[in-house]
Amino acid sequence: MSTRLRRAVIAAATCLTALACAAANAEKPDGPPGQNKRGGGPAAPAASRPLSTAPGTPTVTIVIAPRDQVTIRQYFGQQFAAGRCPPGLAKKNNGCLPPGQAKAWALRQPLPGGLPYYPLPSDLLARLLPPPAGYQYIRVAGDVLLMAIGSRMIVDAVRDLGSP
Repeated sequence: MSTRLRRAVIAAATCLTALACAAANAEKPDGPPGQNKRGGGPAAPAASRPLSTAPGTPTVTIVIAPRDQVTIRQYFGQQFAAGRCPPGLAKKNNGCLPPGQAKAWALRQPLPGGLPYYPLPSDLLARLLPPPAGYQYIRVAGDVLLMAIGSRMIVDAVRDLGSP
């Protein structure tokens, strides 16, 4: 192997290692979800928050594409408008979820273990861009979430599908 090729391989491996370490050591927010570190107002929108904040490393932001958000809202808007929800729960505007289970998840937090979630219907998935490798779309109550498969970390969401 030539010296130039060897240096290129070592440089690429070093970059990949640095990215992996930066992602693993990314600073986690203190306090309750929806609050920034200094206790101010709500956290920045998911689209503006990078996954990696280490200096000198490129940032990667994983979100549900705006086109897909519109498609999801249209699909589930038709479902809820068609009355596919029990009458008592339909009035609650929480996506047909029993009381106590609504909004039990938070962005940038793992999905709680006991919270039921469902895959999106295949006809809807066919209309969406495929999720990035290692991620999947799921539905929790009246919300569609983009979740990391291994860690169950919620990286983006389309909320309140049952509301107009």
